[in-house]
Amino acid sequence: MRSAVIATLLTGAASVNVVQQVNSDLAANPIRKVVTMLQRMQTTVSAEGEKEQAMFDKFMCYCKNADSTLAGSIASGEEKVGQLGTSIKASTAEKAQLEQELKDAQVGRVEAKDAMSKATAMRTKEEKTYAALAASLNANIGALGGAIAAISKGMGGAFLQTNTAAAVRKIVMDGPSMSDVDRQDMMAFLSGGQGNGYAPQSGQITGILKTLEDEMSKTLAEATDDEKNSLASYDGLMAAKTKQVNALTAAIESKSRRVGELGVKIAMETNDKEDTAEAVVQDQKFYADLANNCKTKKAEWASIVEQRSLELVALADTIKILNDDDALEMFKKTLPGSSALLQLDGTDASTRGKALNFIVKAQRMTKPSALDFVELALRGKKMGFGKVIKMIDNMVASLKVEQVDDDAKKEYCELQFDTSDDKRKGLEQKISDLETSIDDAKEGISTTKAELEALADGIKKLDKSVAEATEQRKEEHSDFTELMANDSAAKEILAFAKNRLNKFYNPKMYVAPPKRELAMDQSAVAPGPAPEAPGAFKKKGEESNGVLAMIDLLVADLDKEMQVAGVDEKNAQKEYEGMMGDSAEKRAQDSKLITEKESIKAELQSELESSKEGKISTTKELMATLEYIAGLHKECDWLLKNFAVRKEARAGEVDALGKAKAVLSGADFSLVQRKSLRAHKA
Repeated sequence: MRSAVIATLLTGAASVNVVQQVNSDLAANPIRKVVTMLQRMQTTVSAEGEKEQAMFDKFMCYCKNADSTLAGSIASGEEKVGQLGTSIKASTAEKAQLEQELKDAQVGRVEAKDAMSKATAMRTKEEKTYAALAASLNANIGALGGAIAAISKGMGGAFLQTNTAAAVRKIVMDGPSMSDVDRQDMMAFLSGGQGNGYAPQSGQITGILKTLEDEMSKTLAEATDDEKNSLASYDGLMAAKTKQVNALTAAIESKSRRVGELGVKIAMETNDKEDTAEAVVQDQKFYADLANNCKTKKAEWASIVEQRSLELVALADTIKILNDDDALEMFKKTLPGSSALLQLDGTDASTRGKALNFIVKAQRMTKPSALDFVELALRGKKMGFGKVIKMIDNMVASLKVEQVDDDAKKEYCELQFDTSDDKRKGLEQKISDLETSIDDAKEGISTTKAELEALADGIKKLDKSVAEATEQRKEEHSDFTELMANDSAAKEILAFAKNRLNKFYNPKMYVAPPKRELAMDQSAVAPGPAPEAPGAFKKKGEESNGVLAMIDLLVADLDKEMQVAGVDEKNAQKEYEGMMGDSAEKRAQDSKLITEKESIKAELQSELESSKEGKISTTKELMATLEYIAGLHKECDWLLKNFAVRKEARAGEVDALGKAKAVLSGADFSLVQRKSLRAHKA
């Protein structure tokens, strides 16, 4: 039993602390040394227990506080998630309503602008019609005034040779409604009256002309009033529509801005809701883990307290056994001195040599080093062992601090390298994403611009096509009207000719015109004897039948032509109205698309500028990060490259210093090794 204890003490003497305790009590009783070591162990165990008790109390306090804090945080998070959900739902409903209102406002603005366009086109048409009518009436009134003046002055004969007379003749032929008698009188006057021997009086002609002048002046005045009323109505309509368009434009801008703000708000609240929900889940998980961890730590602490109590009891019992008077008396008889427990070598020179040997070996690994000072002190032989040991202790402490600093520096460098590299990769990816966004925005702007140009060109072409179709429809209708009038006139002529032929060849089919009573000329002279007359006339019945049949065919052809023309006119008008409706709808759709495309283009332009600014700021941040990484390389590369070598060398120095200190303290490592081997063999 005693040899085992001695072997244990000799083995422990290799450590610096044990050697220090041995050297401080060289003159003491060996058992007293053992008791002192046990008492110090007892003190250390008690101190560790107090330190761990304080740590355990803090942990339990954390468990208690974290329990209530986490519970409050979870409840608050769940309440916030509910509030955010309600807010998102309300904002989404409001956004949908605003989008519908925005759509209605856009449609209303397009319709108002279309109404303004149609009103402008109609006003232009009315203005042109009035201008033409006013010019014609003014010219006619002027001609009539000139004619009245000339006739009133007795210049009838000379007047008939002037251009004014020709203008008046055209007015009478094509002019306003007037009685057939007046028209015939005017035509007789204007033609000179030679053909029938009748010339109307100048006063009668002047009266007719004044009547025409008054009617045309009245018509001009009415047309002017209508033009003024139409212009006033147009101005009122345009003012109302302009006000409506401005109001709708302001509403569209306001609602578009509000829709955008609600979209941002919904996105932010959605992200906040997701983050809060995730935080609540993590808090709940941590809360569950915390309860388990606290429960486990309580069980572990109970076991630790029990083991420490058993350890203290064992130490106390051992100290009691060794301090017993009978035991001490027995130890005095069996252990007469301290030299039996530890053998020390002799001279200081030998001790210095052995310690110096450890220092020299360590210097071979790391040279130069702080061991040079220890070597110098040992070789000088002027410095006492106590000072050298103190120097060694200071150097060991300094080396440990240096190693702690290197460890912290290495951890800091590796952490900063990882963090900076992750940040660099994130910034590079962000720049790549921004470049992609910039390219997409540029492509979108270019595409939208091309689409806008195509839509504008399409509307321009559509308006041109509508104008051309309208003009073509007018010409077609005019041709149809002329055709119907001509065919009707031709039919009337053919009917008259056929009736005239029937009067001769088919009297039964002849339709006599209304009879007119003629006054007998009482002054007529009785005729003389009749001249010789030709013989009996033979009717050309067969030839007349052929002519009548031909006339019937011509009338049938005219009827057929008029029927086909009527159908074609009806179809053409229907197609024109359909095309006008389709064109109006297409124009409205294209105008709406232009408005939407302009909005999209503006959004893309804003996104492009935002991406450009983001790229610039991110590039600057990346450059700063790269500069920081370069600075880290300058600061850390040498340490990271030589860390293992420095750590190994420093460990060697600490080991060498420890062995040198042990030697200076009087330990004989060769004896310790032999005693250890004997103990193991036993």
